[in-house]
Amino acid sequence: MYHSSVNSVSVGSENFGNAITSIPLIFVHLNLCRKNLIPNTVTYNTLIDGLGKSKRISHALELLIEMHDKGQPSSIFTYNFLIDALDWHSPNIHSYNILIDGLRKSGKLKHAQEIFQDLPVRGYHLDVQTYNIMINSLSREDLFEDALALLSKMEHDDCIPDAVSFESII
Repeated sequence: MYHSSVNSVSVGSENFGNAITSIPLIFVHLNLCRKNLIPNTVTYNTLIDGLGKSKRISHALELLIEMHDKGQPSSIFTYNFLIDALDWHSPNIHSYNILIDGLRKSGKLKHAQEIFQDLPVRGYHLDVQTYNIMINSLSREDLFEDALALLSKMEHDDCIPDAVSFESII
């Protein structure tokens, strides 16, 4: 019953194509949670894609974090849906912070680092939270030299570290 219920939501949603944006996706998600069903990766991807297409980027990014918190692995499709949604709109640094943190939580530090390094190239100013996410991520992977180097770069870039910056390394 678990798989058929969750998969039928995914398959049913995919059949609507672009009409998925008219489906109140948040209610589908809440209904699954109320029935104690944990959406699988395909269902989360469908919800994330639909929310992105309906310009609910913050909800899509929150679902990415929930997806990882509930033990569901993300896929290349998950990130493609999010990147497509972010490219459609004007994402801010907060949007990217959520994406980077979600990647880190899902064990995709290399992807998080690539996005982090690409942000200044795209014209984004890295804030203390962005640096802290990466410093924390590197420290959690026992990459303390890299974390210290990033802390130094942070100071060089005139971004003042806070207590979290230092606590992450300790």
